[in-house]
Amino acid sequence: MHVAALTIELRFPGCASLKQKRSRIKPLLARLHREFNVSVAEIDHNDHHQLAVIACVVVSNDARHVQRRLASIPIWIERHRPDIQVIDDRIILL
Repeated sequence: MHVAALTIELRFPGCASLKQKRSRIKPLLARLHREFNVSVAEIDHNDHHQLAVIACVVVSNDARHVQRRLASIPIWIERHRPDIQVIDDRIILL
């Protein structure tokens, strides 16, 4: 069994309130869950208007599959959500 987590630091330009940030992050988390079949949650910067850290976790019997799936998520965000900036991402094998 192979378990890996991806953390992604995101920036939400133009967000002036937590309500605006939530209106952008909730659909993103739901879409990542549907598109990539990963567990996903906001894990840091919860009270900051323009920043967030999310984590995506995958379990599989194939280590390469886990890494490929997680590595494609930041690329997908940059292509499909131009209103959100990916600041940093890191894959952690557990």
